[in-house]
Amino acid sequence: MTGERKPLSSYWGPRYWPVWLGMGLLRLICLLPHQLALAMGRVIGRIAYAFGGPRRAIVRRNIELCFPELSSGERDALAYEHFKALGMTLIEMGLGRWASDRHLQSITNLHGIEHVQKALNSGRGVILLSAHFTTLEIMGRVLSLNMPPFDAVFRRNRSEFMTELQRTGRERSAETTIEKRDVKKVVRSLRNNRAVWYAPDQSYNRKGSEVIPFFGVPAMHTTATSTLARLGNAVVIPFFPRRLEDSTYELILLPAFEDFPSDDPIADTKRYIDLLEQHVRSCPEQYFWIHRKFKDLPDGYPDYYADLDALK
Repeated sequence: MTGERKPLSSYWGPRYWPVWLGMGLLRLICLLPHQLALAMGRVIGRIAYAFGGPRRAIVRRNIELCFPELSSGERDALAYEHFKALGMTLIEMGLGRWASDRHLQSITNLHGIEHVQKALNSGRGVILLSAHFTTLEIMGRVLSLNMPPFDAVFRRNRSEFMTELQRTGRERSAETTIEKRDVKKVVRSLRNNRAVWYAPDQSYNRKGSEVIPFFGVPAMHTTATSTLARLGNAVVIPFFPRRLEDSTYELILLPAFEDFPSDDPIADTKRYIDLLEQHVRSCPEQYFWIHRKFKDLPDGYPDYYADLDALK
């Protein structure tokens, strides 16, 4: 999508009706008691697992690569739990859009928000450095209730309509959404003493990316966090969400990285990846395994997704 944004009200043609029907059903589910709503999400996840052979294969391959110590049965069980987490993500996206502030506060434990306030009070911008966990959208709303307005980086969908749905949902949390390629706008926000939510963990295949292992497996990672921190004179504060067994949530903001950025962007990126791996191990079913994390590698590296048929 380029140029001026279109309001959601402009997407009323018949080809959009299935999505609007799904949004209506999601709105109704979000009116249910919280645990019942999430149970509905788990049912959706089970259905997706049963019928989503190609995506199921990607999830299984990612888990196979990252957790070779698990048995085949344990890896399959983790993949099944991941699909249930994905189903709950749909519900949580709805809650992030429609739930009341009071409800969100009641189901969330937030730790470390003082690190953000300290950095903002010093007159510097803040990079809220996170990653793609299934609970990320609902946690954005929780952040917005506990800190000054912030901006969020997003990735465009191939569909203009889906992009606008994503942006309007995320703008329930963030004051402004910034397309991930708009580096100038990110830097401008940081220089204006604002916080910017940034999740750079998915595969990149362009200038400014390097092969850096993730769980010991070669993966493409952007080193842009160092550049943004330097250009924006920003503090980098990692934060990670987690859904707990009782259907409540924990959001942990860690102390700001010290001596960041350094003169070695790869070493800086490894610091982030090390923290990310630690958190993934604490809730492995909640990381976004459905993404092809190990794609776009340079020539000479394996194609980890070339033989997925056996995993469907």
